[in-house]
Amino acid sequence: MRLLIDTNVILDYLLSREGFHEQARKVFDLVKYKKDFEFVSSSAVTDIFYHLNKALRNPFEAQDQILEFIDVLSVLNVTEQDIRAALKLRWKDFEDAVQYAVAMSNGVDAIITRNAKDFERQDIPVMTPGEFLDEL
Repeated sequence: MRLLIDTNVILDYLLSREGFHEQARKVFDLVKYKKDFEFVSSSAVTDIFYHLNKALRNPFEAQDQILEFIDVLSVLNVTEQDIRAALKLRWKDFEDAVQYAVAMSNGVDAIITRNAKDFERQDIPVMTPGEFLDEL
């Protein structure tokens, strides 16, 4: 199964966010050991760095954490076509539109996110970590 893991789930895991960390950890445990094809978009990596660096106040520690998670998740490029497709979606949340466009262009089977409601169109299944774990 090809999964795109959204920024918020990765941050829940890396920052041990209260109320969300446990499910994110379970998703990452599956990702580590199941060896399916799990992805993060290249645009999400910069967002993740920004939030990690802000929380940790240490750019090198933030970089180290990103290196660890991209050992587990492959990084999908965001192309000009993806940006154009995201803009044509006309969603309120442009970052989510980009994630969706990247998932569509790369044949992703599902998007794992904590804010599924922001994905206004769902030709690809969009699930919370809990929903994904329940389906397994």
